[in-house]
Amino acid sequence: MVKIESESVRNVAIVGPYSSGKSTLLESILFVSGAIKRKGNIKEGNTVADSSTEAKNRQMSVEISCAYTQYDDINFTFLDCPGSVEFMQETYNALIGAGSAIIVCEPSVSKVLTLAPLFKFLDDWHIPHVVYLNKMDRSQDNFSDVLNAIKDVSSHPLVPQQYPIKQDHQIVGYIDLITEQAYHYHEGTVADLIPLPPHLHNIEKQTRQEMLEILADFDDHLLEELVEEIEPSTEEIITDLKRDLSDDLIVPVFLGMAHNDYGVRPLLDSLIKETPAPNITAQRRNLTSLKTEKAVAQVLKTYYSSQGGRLSLVRIWQGQLTDGMTLNGVRIGGIYRLMGNQQKFETLAYTGEIVALARLEGIKTGDTLTDNPQSTICLPKAEILEPVYSQAITAENRRDEVKISGAISKILEEDPSLKWQQDKNTHEVILWGQGEIHLQVTLDRLRNKYNLPMVTHTPKIPYRETIRKSTKIHGRYKHQSGGHGAYGDVYLDIKPLERGQGFHFHQTIVGGVVPKQYIPGVETGVKEYLSQGPLGYPVVDVDVTLSNGSYHSVDSSEQAFKQAARIAMSEGMPMCEPVLLEPILQVDICVPSEFTSNILQLITSHRGQIFGYDSIVDWKNWDKVNAYLPQGEMQNFIIELRSLSLGVGFFNWHYDHLEPVPDKIKDRVLARTS
Repeated sequence: MVKIESESVRNVAIVGPYSSGKSTLLESILFVSGAIKRKGNIKEGNTVADSSTEAKNRQMSVEISCAYTQYDDINFTFLDCPGSVEFMQETYNALIGAGSAIIVCEPSVSKVLTLAPLFKFLDDWHIPHVVYLNKMDRSQDNFSDVLNAIKDVSSHPLVPQQYPIKQDHQIVGYIDLITEQAYHYHEGTVADLIPLPPHLHNIEKQTRQEMLEILADFDDHLLEELVEEIEPSTEEIITDLKRDLSDDLIVPVFLGMAHNDYGVRPLLDSLIKETPAPNITAQRRNLTSLKTEKAVAQVLKTYYSSQGGRLSLVRIWQGQLTDGMTLNGVRIGGIYRLMGNQQKFETLAYTGEIVALARLEGIKTGDTLTDNPQSTICLPKAEILEPVYSQAITAENRRDEVKISGAISKILEEDPSLKWQQDKNTHEVILWGQGEIHLQVTLDRLRNKYNLPMVTHTPKIPYRETIRKSTKIHGRYKHQSGGHGAYGDVYLDIKPLERGQGFHFHQTIVGGVVPKQYIPGVETGVKEYLSQGPLGYPVVDVDVTLSNGSYHSVDSSEQAFKQAARIAMSEGMPMCEPVLLEPILQVDICVPSEFTSNILQLITSHRGQIFGYDSIVDWKNWDKVNAYLPQGEMQNFIIELRSLSLGVGFFNWHYDHLEPVPDKIKDRVLARTS
């Protein structure tokens, strides 16, 4: 293998909303650069990306797809990322290893807001990014209106490098604002150089001047030239673009139609000339001072094949990797360059490259890998998104239940935004994720990869019950069946506690009317009863005092007193006005400001209590709403929230307290459990 110099490497993530055409763009890039001979089609399921069964069935990306190509002596690795908000964890994990990103979006003002979470992540991580306005042939909005809409979701100034040429309301070419040359699109080949259309002279001059003025904000020399009306050279403009993009100060904008390969070649040219080499990315991440290790890499994605083979997609930040070397105490079982689901074996991989390593058992997505056993380096990794949607799962075949834990553990290694738990309250196995489709894809993987079909249902709500009134009750257990009998006799005082106090047990026995050795049996009997109170749910916030009793010198035992206590509780608790309680969650909901009023209505319609909302300081035109919501109202809340916010609204939550269930809801709940 020929050594690849870092300066000739570009790692580019392709990101954007669902249906914006990311996989189509990747297919076009690979075709134009000669990596593939024939372009695949999403509908036919034969694209390089989206090669998994789950992606083909849904005609959408559901995980990171990797592809490589060479164009004009630059070695490109492209990471095609899912666009659905339910698979954003995949996108975020990929972006931490990318040197730059292409944001693919449709030229529609109404859809621009869906870009906001991507811009926020890219800005927070200082990842250089360009915008590719795809599907320009379908645009119903003015080009300048689309740019203005994107400006509202970007914290960095936009720098359009092209201006569209229209003919009979159709996009037929573009003007290169750097060289001021005009081009006419031709499918299957490079665009033709044509005279600049006279009717676009003024708008071209104005748009180009705006581009130069933005660049001049970061270059005093260019500013002086503009003031003195000196025309800057093409080389100077490109140098400014490269520096400013590498420093994540600007957002260049390109346009085209990926399905026709329009605009793809100029985009590739700009990636070569303007996007940063891996060493620049490492400097920006402060990773150039890693002196104690020869090799440093980071895991971006973990894959498991249906045969159980494990691959770890890694970005090499420093040094080189060789087949068989040891990282973090684990021996590499092979180095592969990925082209969708195809693998090409390599013996070496160099700084800046993204490759797959085989059989790194115990290594997780996000982990930092080094060849130094004493290393303490831990590179920053994408924050794991909190789950917002759940389903209870059981194996379709009961004999498969023993396989669930192992299979789900592998699924969770592939997708860290999933969680699963054995709920100690409802005794269900709960699978948590980012939405309904996310969990459906996960269940499909369990079926397709591990032959583990599952049955799902809505998780039970862990209701509780408590009491409003106090009572005193007597319980006696007496049993005689030949030989020694059984005798236990107790008097209990039952009273409610403040919410959150739990269960308290006391005894005020005097004179030994209940011997000390039997008192633990009384407490055990009380606790066992409280596991299912008169309404059928565990009881909380109750105080029980053993105040009196009697015993038999021969027939009494700890077991008999436990039974007496259960009898007393079963007779006394219904007298205490049982109350059904439901868990209340504190939910912090983040949405664009224009949707805040809709979200306030959504909260109240779900029996929620709003206790505050305010603008998000570091996120332009976004609000955070703080509310209490019953857990019983949360199952489809994320679906409704996204429906009301163009799919970009999200929330974080945690359990807060218990509250009495309203009578109408209580009757429905008890009817289901009776």
